[in-house]
Amino acid sequence: MKIKGTEVGTGRPLICVPVLEKTKEEVIKEVEYLVKSDADMIEWRLDAFEHYTDYNEVREILQQIEPLLKKKLFLYTFRTAKQGGVVSVDWETLNDLHDLAAESECVDLIDLEFFEEEHAAKRIREIQKKGKKVVASHHDLEGTPQIDVMRMLLDHMCEGGADIVKLVVTPKTTEDVLRLLAVTSEFHSENQETPIITVSMGKLGAVSRVSGETFGSCVTFASHGKKSAPGQFQLEEMQQTLAMLHEGCE
Repeated sequence: MKIKGTEVGTGRPLICVPVLEKTKEEVIKEVEYLVKSDADMIEWRLDAFEHYTDYNEVREILQQIEPLLKKKLFLYTFRTAKQGGVVSVDWETLNDLHDLAAESECVDLIDLEFFEEEHAAKRIREIQKKGKKVVASHHDLEGTPQIDVMRMLLDHMCEGGADIVKLVVTPKTTEDVLRLLAVTSEFHSENQETPIITVSMGKLGAVSRVSGETFGSCVTFASHGKKSAPGQFQLEEMQQTLAMLHEGCE
């Protein structure tokens, strides 16, 4: 797929940098910096924002950063505590925040925790009707499932109508990392029309963050200061590593 002229799902993975700031001023300042950086995509992790229940303030931030995001892709995410985020939130609030994002002109993609939704496919269609792409996500904070289970999770998200499917796991052994890479490659080769994002967290899974061009993961997450997950590279390190691997792939 192509968003704002950027190809998603082929070639070198796009670099996405999360914004994890607590205040309005800090969020806007960080977005201003990242717009000028080598990041391909900016993710606002709204769960880290201290006033996420103030819908007017959230809307004001989106309105203020909209003029800055003419070319950068913008991913809107509320990661719940159950899936590795900062806070727990009730269903109604989460629903309202997703609707707020879907109505914003600056948001390109919205993260939806697929298996936490009661009617995920319906919710995906509702968001897509408002012109946004949906990243259906699932995070396993305890371990790495067997290949058939991971494939089932990816297939369910794909069949639910997601524009992009995302699976994040926690490795305990090198074999865990290899299983994730194998299922990533398999899904990518069989579902060319649906981009996939996969991550094996922590130091053990670091290779999964830089090998997307080989195995099919289309986006990798890097940090500018604050990390949103264990094992993230800094933006500059990620950019240099991907460039080196890309040249080696040619």
